[in-house]
Amino acid sequence: MNLFALKALASTLLGVLLALSCLLSSAHAASTAGAPSAYVLDNTEVRDIHAQALKRDYQVYVALPDSYREGNKRYPVLFVVDANYAFPVVRNITQRLSKHAGMEEVVVVGLSYANGDSGVYSRRRDYTPTIPRKHDYRSDMPGRQAAFGEAKAYTQFISGEVFPFIAQRYRVNMQRKVFIGHSYGSLLGLQFLLTEPRTFEHYILGSPSLWYDAGVMFDREQAYAASHKDLPASVFFGIGGLEKLAPGKKRSRSEEDADMVADLREFDGKLTSHKFPNLKTRLRVFEDEDHASVFPFVLTHGLRAYLKSEK
Repeated sequence: MNLFALKALASTLLGVLLALSCLLSSAHAASTAGAPSAYVLDNTEVRDIHAQALKRDYQVYVALPDSYREGNKRYPVLFVVDANYAFPVVRNITQRLSKHAGMEEVVVVGLSYANGDSGVYSRRRDYTPTIPRKHDYRSDMPGRQAAFGEAKAYTQFISGEVFPFIAQRYRVNMQRKVFIGHSYGSLLGLQFLLTEPRTFEHYILGSPSLWYDAGVMFDREQAYAASHKDLPASVFFGIGGLEKLAPGKKRSRSEEDADMVADLREFDGKLTSHKFPNLKTRLRVFEDEDHASVFPFVLTHGLRAYLKSEK
């Protein structure tokens, strides 16, 4: 092949490459321009935190009130578990209550599931107080056995590592901390309540799974009352009116035959029967709501039981 032919071939190849480059650039631009973006909640942040003792990584989701950057005020701080679901619900309801109902503004801190774990796996392990004596639970994570009963260690992570992490980075009033949980998350709240009740100034506990491990929390409550003369805590219990046993079934301390409404009434009754001088509880049953739908109602009324109105 002579020199002229080589130059012609090179010119042709260059033209082809330039054309391909233009096509790829155009496709990328069109793809980028047309790609949907994620919806982001205003005034929110995500931070990574390593749990030293647990040797696991988590995230905290933080929602700041609208007025946060306007001054030096320190805000009440709400800690909510099951944050993958509950954080946006709590953030949005608190903002709406502050804007339209005059309730004081707050900082919301959501506690994520462990990185690399499914939500089911993480919450079963971190939120439950014991390994169930009788169970046939299967792990939803291939190659890993189901894990339970690490609530004590997880509560120590929250008070020992999450609290200082948040206090150092945000203007929060650590004398006005609120715990928010639902279902297994409320079991975690009861772990705090019956071991270190002063960890939080207010507890909002929705639909606690009191049937767990054959009603182990009833045993814990009895043991606490036998060794303590006071339980210094403010607690709002809430549950859906439909979370009760189906007609014809016999109530038991098992998930399949639990009457969660009756369980919660019984548990609250036991707490109040001891007449602890510094215990304040309220229980609200929300008729026509079930385990899946009741959380926003529990949250709203639980917040009103503690947060002040500024109007």
